[in-house]
Amino acid sequence: SDLSFQTLSIPSPALILPPQPHLYPHFSPHPHPHIHPLFPTSASFNSATSSCKTVAMVHADAHPFSSTFSRLHATRDHHQGTSVPIDLLPDHIFLDIFARLPTNQLCCCARVCRRWYNLAWAPRLWQSIRLTGDLLHADRALRVLTQRLCKDTPNVCLMLETLVASGCRRLTDRGLHTVAQCCPELRCLEVAGCYNVSNEAVFEVTCISLTREVSLKLSPMHGQQISIRYLDMTDCFALEDEGLHTIAANCTQLTHLYLRRCVRLTDEGLRYLVIYCPAVRELSVSDCHYVSDVGLREIAKLEGRLRYLSVAHCGRITDVGVRYVAKYCSRLRYLNARGCEGLTDHGLEYLAKSCPKLKSLDIGKCPLVSDAGLELLALNCFNLKRLSLKSCESITGRGLQVVAANCFDLQLLNVQDCDAPLEVLCFVKRHCKGCIIEHTNPAFF
Repeated sequence: SDLSFQTLSIPSPALILPPQPHLYPHFSPHPHPHIHPLFPTSASFNSATSSCKTVAMVHADAHPFSSTFSRLHATRDHHQGTSVPIDLLPDHIFLDIFARLPTNQLCCCARVCRRWYNLAWAPRLWQSIRLTGDLLHADRALRVLTQRLCKDTPNVCLMLETLVASGCRRLTDRGLHTVAQCCPELRCLEVAGCYNVSNEAVFEVTCISLTREVSLKLSPMHGQQISIRYLDMTDCFALEDEGLHTIAANCTQLTHLYLRRCVRLTDEGLRYLVIYCPAVRELSVSDCHYVSDVGLREIAKLEGRLRYLSVAHCGRITDVGVRYVAKYCSRLRYLNARGCEGLTDHGLEYLAKSCPKLKSLDIGKCPLVSDAGLELLALNCFNLKRLSLKSCESITGRGLQVVAANCFDLQLLNVQDCDAPLEVLCFVKRHCKGCIIEHTNPAFF
């Protein structure tokens, strides 16, 4: 089997890529042809730590770690003799150290001795898993990891809250099926760019999908529904309105939803979303070409809860839709309307008067926006920190000077392909200390 809980010689969860002997010419042969003494394959693990938890990262890598190999064997040899001072450290110190290790080293530590093995698989180290790499056997990685993490709670993995598999092109429905059956505490799922994942697999994860055997083993505090709050389905081209309806109806606690380039979605799908998921704070439907002002009218029903909205390159959106959002979502902090060619100064006027707390605005490639709208924005939205006007051909130095004179906290200004004279750029630099100016004026540096 792929995993045994009884011995220290189990395959590491790094065993997820086919063996590539040519990568290890300086290693001696091993009696087990599929398991290298230290690194079973070319896969390796990394770990990114935060103040509260460890993020386990699994990615494909083509280089052996010979220095780690030698250090591990030196540690093993030392442990076979008399006890060493490190053995006197309490468990919580080891856990703090392990929480800062990349996962490939964590798996090496698990092979040192029985105590280290048990500590390396502590639940607190596995609250989040990140899979990366086109060559990664993501399905097998998920199966091996979840099997090991289910050791203390058979058939159910209670510690896993975040799974990031964006860009894992070898991830299939089988891998998500593994997660759906045993991870009731999953809160965050990212499958952006996973072209082999079907709608049905995502529905299985987001719907009531725990098996009856697993559900019976859960305590009363655990429901059968997986309460996902963060879902990234970028580039899931097959997603349609009915699919979004199914997801929304079963993920009523969603707060972050990213549907970039889900090109089959329409305004009807957004209506379902708002009905079932009133707590959404961040929403991206950029490059969803069928979304129009009607869809923005539905999104506006999220009201003050909405903080982040991206409708970039949604060509059917005009001032009418922006007016709905500005009127009802007064606490909006971020708006990306790049490429919405129907947006004019009237749309900026609505934003300026109704969303004074706006901090980031991208209206690049909106040819109908001019200095008049920009001035209204600058005179009302003093908290602006990021502003992109890229390719806004009607913007001139007059509007930029008003922005610089009123938005002192500006940190990023993009005026590429705009009529921005040298003296105006210097004016912005003097008034907005520390502001990064992205421009195409060769005389300004």
